[in-house]
Amino acid sequence: MIDYIKGKITELTPTSATVETGGIGYLTHISLTTYSSLENKDSAQIYVYEAIREDAHLLFGFFTKEEREMFLLLISVSGIGANTARMILSSLSIAELQQHIAQDNVTAIKSIKGIGLKTAQRVIIDLKDKIGRIAGEAKTTGTESYSSVKQEAAQALMMLGFQQAPISKALEKIFAGSPSLTIEQAIKQALKLL
Repeated sequence: MIDYIKGKITELTPTSATVETGGIGYLTHISLTTYSSLENKDSAQIYVYEAIREDAHLLFGFFTKEEREMFLLLISVSGIGANTARMILSSLSIAELQQHIAQDNVTAIKSIKGIGLKTAQRVIIDLKDKIGRIAGEAKTTGTESYSSVKQEAAQALMMLGFQQAPISKALEKIFAGSPSLTIEQAIKQALKLL
């Protein structure tokens, strides 16, 4: 899987960015948030999600890892595809979306084009715990580094084949005792518990 593409921005529209690297131009579908971040840049590093289908191979691009993480959470919800997730991220900032989910604000999520009442409710039900943990980590530590160490450790453990629920429990336990662990230390300790 492609993690990111770094290169010259050869074409930029509110819905797509073409990034040239190694003589190849990669068309990535982007949100308005990413568009705003790329608007006055000649080159950039864009984090990527690959959607491989029977009829197409699509790349979705994000200016930050956090936006890509939110995109991945959104497409994990039944009834939300990549284009709908991109529409949500174009309509709301990550902080606003997290706030609406945490506060059960169905009306705000339903106001996004293409989102009905049932889908809005599903977003809140499916993501409330996940968003709460992310927001809670940031509040309790006051730093993003703690949260990113925990997230990267979780991603590494998922790539090793472990399930998200046991990973979350193990990491909560580990970081409760020692909040200043490195990624490597966290992974090693988590492997002992899993």
